[in-house]
Amino acid sequence: MTKTQLLYNVAQILIPWSTLLFMRKQDIKRYSFAGFVIVAFEIINHIIGYKRNWWTFYGKKKSFFTNELPFSIGAYMPLSMWLLKFYFGDFKKFMLANAISDGTFAFVIIKILKRIKVIKLNMSYPMFFVYLYFKAPLLYAVQYIVEKKKLFVG
Repeated sequence: MTKTQLLYNVAQILIPWSTLLFMRKQDIKRYSFAGFVIVAFEIINHIIGYKRNWWTFYGKKKSFFTNELPFSIGAYMPLSMWLLKFYFGDFKKFMLANAISDGTFAFVIIKILKRIKVIKLNMSYPMFFVYLYFKAPLLYAVQYIVEKKKLFVG
């Protein structure tokens, strides 16, 4: 693993998780279950992507734990929790916010990661966007069920 990749892996975990310091404890409790479910689902997706070579990591041995896992446990849960905090209750705005965040990653950030030799896609950018975006309704549905059943609500 190169120094750039190591720094990126550490940053992609620490920076998003540190933003939760600015979220109220009640909101963390309220949205953490849905965030956890989406991370578990994303790990399954990453395992599939790993086996099907949907992406290639530069300069690393092919290892799920040093390549895909930091992406799974990095921004997904904190970002999911923030999106739920700001947009849960308005499905259209929630989906739009997800489209913007997923589009930014799929069409901008992933190109930067390719340029700095962290990862390159073996699929088109629009397909990668679909790969990211299709999880948004699942996240919303899980939170809807949590709210309806009054589970974990702070």
